[in-house]
Amino acid sequence: MNGSPVGFFDSGIGGVCILDAFKETCPFESTVYIADSSNCPYGSKTRDEVLRLSRMHAMRLRKEWGCKMVVVACNTATAAAIDELRRESPDFPYVGIEPAVKPAALSSRTGVVGVLATEGTFNGRLYRETKEKFAKDVTVIATVADEFVEMVERGETSGEAAEEKVLRRIEPLIASGCDSIVLGCTHFPHLKPLIEKVVAGRAAVVDPSRAVARRAKAVLEERGLLAPDGAKPTHVFVR
Repeated sequence: MNGSPVGFFDSGIGGVCILDAFKETCPFESTVYIADSSNCPYGSKTRDEVLRLSRMHAMRLRKEWGCKMVVVACNTATAAAIDELRRESPDFPYVGIEPAVKPAALSSRTGVVGVLATEGTFNGRLYRETKEKFAKDVTVIATVADEFVEMVERGETSGEAAEEKVLRRIEPLIASGCDSIVLGCTHFPHLKPLIEKVVAGRAAVVDPSRAVARRAKAVLEERGLLAPDGAKPTHVFVR
């Protein structure tokens, strides 16, 4: 079991930022990543449709590749499906993602935090509960940026046109006093250099990728599932 891979899935290539952080954190772990580009984006789909797709990918990772853990490397899929996946298989480890509202809220000096995400993420339980628990004393400005997902899938992560699209989402947040901008979708860290260019030091850009990787490692440790040091990992990427 310890030599079995860790599975990841997302609505395309967005979750690769989580995958890369995990590989750095757990260099001896094998991985399988499913990029569901044919159904991208998830953010505009109904909860039932995202749940159906998530079940399909999770079962495929478990049955076809024998994955010992599955990381739901998608904020929208986490919001729609992770509770059901855990309920249906209570003994199997699933790791999900939620927007990093907590660290942004705790470190905010202005008391205003911006969150960029998809509509599906904002409608999810995890986002609402995290906001209510950790951001009671700050103003959270939620900004739907579904077009960022499509930009990343097209490889449109630089250039004047891309910068203009990012500018349209970022400037209202800065003008409202945000001193932290949370990247609440796994596609968005692929735009981080461009977002940081537009922000120009006026706010912190919060990327949760490494925090998710650390959580995934902790779950493997808790369950005694870590691959042994020196193991030679394999990495499979499926579209």
